[in-house]
Amino acid sequence: MKFLDEAKIYLKSGDGGAGCVSFRREKFVPMGGPDGGNGGRGGDLIIETVDTLNTLIDFRYQQHYKAENGRHGMGRNRTGADGDDCIIKVPAGTEILDEDKETVLADLTELGKSIVFLKGGDGGLGNAHYKSSTNQAPRKALPGWPGQERTVWLRLKLIADSGIVGLPNAGKSTFLAAVSRAKPKIADYPFTTLHPNLGVVKAGDFDFVLADIPGLIEGAHQGHGLGDRFLGHVERTAVLLHLIDATQDDVVKAYRTVRAELEAYGQGLAAKPEIIALNKCDALGPELSAEQARELKAAIKKDVLTVSAVSGENVQKTLFALARAIEADRKKGEEALY
Repeated sequence: MKFLDEAKIYLKSGDGGAGCVSFRREKFVPMGGPDGGNGGRGGDLIIETVDTLNTLIDFRYQQHYKAENGRHGMGRNRTGADGDDCIIKVPAGTEILDEDKETVLADLTELGKSIVFLKGGDGGLGNAHYKSSTNQAPRKALPGWPGQERTVWLRLKLIADSGIVGLPNAGKSTFLAAVSRAKPKIADYPFTTLHPNLGVVKAGDFDFVLADIPGLIEGAHQGHGLGDRFLGHVERTAVLLHLIDATQDDVVKAYRTVRAELEAYGQGLAAKPEIIALNKCDALGPELSAEQARELKAAIKKDVLTVSAVSGENVQKTLFALARAIEADRKKGEEALY
């Protein structure tokens, strides 16, 4: 299945049915009068999150969604049938944005949650509604109220507990494949990963979801490389795993390049807790790896781990560090509820 995380669609709820002007005229039946029924209500447009989707690819092939209109009222005081609702199913983590692509209209993060995004129009009143002792033969009926319509953008932000960031070829996909059952594409050239990948990771008895996104390069916030559009998929994470290729000459520059792109992107990514790890240490050996780690730690004043996704060196230590950060974030969220 092709990954698509952004789509533009047109939505419209149903129009209400018109009221009816009708009079009862039956042979040999006295006391006739108005008997026009009301129109039916238009269907609502409902958006629901489901667990069977993880991409917006369905909206590539269908962009227009309309709920059913209400039926018109009829004689003999018959009310028109209500229109059927239109239910649109989206993956959890979908944001609904206005046409300007900035105003957030709804954020659907909970699985199984549904919202009435556009309400259907009410049905019009028939002439039976207006009869009275002083108006015994009303010839008045109302048309149905129109439904609502709107063009919106859908943007998917994956639900993950932790995200992996780094330059291209830092070993992000290799790390994800080593710690989970995910099978991302792995190759020895830059930008092997073209879309985000998710994997379920186990650290002791603690399970969490790890997201791998395409690599960032200098100027990504200006559209260089694949740009920073995939950073939205790690906005909801509790902690970031910053992987750096230990075999390159300047690990400090590599770290600062990615940090600069996170700060330029905004959305609170630069303020998130961060686990920093030098990857591919099996290719350098323990002495050179330790030297690279000391150099980076001295420059950024933060702890640095040395790992190897291929040999498994310090991989579990890294996962437990991520798990502790995620657990602390969850406890903070629970305390905020009370």
